[in-house]
Amino acid sequence: MLIAYDTRFGSRRFAEAAAEVLAGAGIPIKLANDYTPTPSLSFMVKRLGAAGGVMITSSHNPWNWNGVKFKAKFGGSGTPAMMKAIEEEVRAGAKPQAPGGSVTEMDFRPEYIAALKAFADLKKIGAAKFKVTVDCMYGAGRNILANIFGEIGVPCVEIRSEVNPLFPGINPEPIEPHVRALQETVVRERCHGGFVTDGDADRVGACTEDGMFVDAHKCYAILLRWLLEFKQWPGAVTRAFNTTCMLDRIAKKHGRELIEHGIGFKYITDLVLAGREIMIGGEESGGIGIPRFLPERDGILNSLLLANAMADHGRTLGQLVAELQQEFGEHHYGRVDMHIANEQKQAAIARAAAEKTKTLGRFKVTRKADLDGIKFFLDAPTNGNGAEAWVLMRASGTEPLLRVYSEAASPALVKEILATAEAFVQESAPSAASA
Repeated sequence: MLIAYDTRFGSRRFAEAAAEVLAGAGIPIKLANDYTPTPSLSFMVKRLGAAGGVMITSSHNPWNWNGVKFKAKFGGSGTPAMMKAIEEEVRAGAKPQAPGGSVTEMDFRPEYIAALKAFADLKKIGAAKFKVTVDCMYGAGRNILANIFGEIGVPCVEIRSEVNPLFPGINPEPIEPHVRALQETVVRERCHGGFVTDGDADRVGACTEDGMFVDAHKCYAILLRWLLEFKQWPGAVTRAFNTTCMLDRIAKKHGRELIEHGIGFKYITDLVLAGREIMIGGEESGGIGIPRFLPERDGILNSLLLANAMADHGRTLGQLVAELQQEFGEHHYGRVDMHIANEQKQAAIARAAAEKTKTLGRFKVTRKADLDGIKFFLDAPTNGNGAEAWVLMRASGTEPLLRVYSEAASPALVKEILATAEAFVQESAPSAASA
């Protein structure tokens, strides 16, 4: 098995402890000799034919968190069935002992980086001469993209690449407001775009030349359009329940099947393991994966491919976003994370699911969906060809909060819908009498 770790407090020590326990069970262990992106670990698990991989990381969460990810032998997240079996062993206190275990250190990055460079069209990217900023968010993706761009002559400004486990002033999540340093740098350095990866570098975000944040939805849409127009690879397109419906319009134009699934990259992995040919799959949080490279989300790969799309189209990131909005309609997106008691979360979800709930503030609920949380489709202006408005309420599977997502045809409408949904949730607070 392989074990790797990110830049957080204690990650190396936790990785060493995991290595000791697994080696004590008679398992030969390769332990990373430096900070490692999660997709690099996944890649090497598959490349080396290992039984699995353990990643010590808390991904995009605040500095005082840490955690464990398990990567299966196929180079992606463990399936729900695998995770259930592991968790049952942990709860039972299993700690088998056997001879033959060992721990050797290894750098998991060189072969992964070589594969990235072979997958993208570096010659085309280098010839385009776009200037870019790369924001590592003090995470495990440090220096990788900047070095690749430097090798091919792309002017690149790298920020927040030093190791600082406090992640000063931010959570290492590639969304606003944590990407402000990227936005300011892109404008100040007169770049054509910027890319940002999270704490363990499996999520992506971006920024246009004028400092506008490009969320994961638009990153995915840019990549999807590029793949369909330039690569024309076969396969279906997948998206999570909380992801932009612009993807549906792009897939429909090109006659591709679009599969909607639950929230979490594991659902994309399940489709791939079931034998479905998937060209690309993704989710709201910035996790986008291209199975022909690896059934795993990869912020570094996706940053490189966004640069590839810019080069092939001959457009800046801002121009690519504008073209998408013009052709497929205005799609704007927002998310609010509500830190509330579990009882209030459950009450809000129950009220939302109730048949008698047919309005949300001034908006009529035209239909509901409950694939993963409760989604309302709303009778709201589309401003011509813009997005059909919707709002989704869902309890987080990894954090103690309720997430509220919305998409609509204008930023103002998204803001109003989110505020109205927040008020709806607050109305669900159990009364003092019932408490």
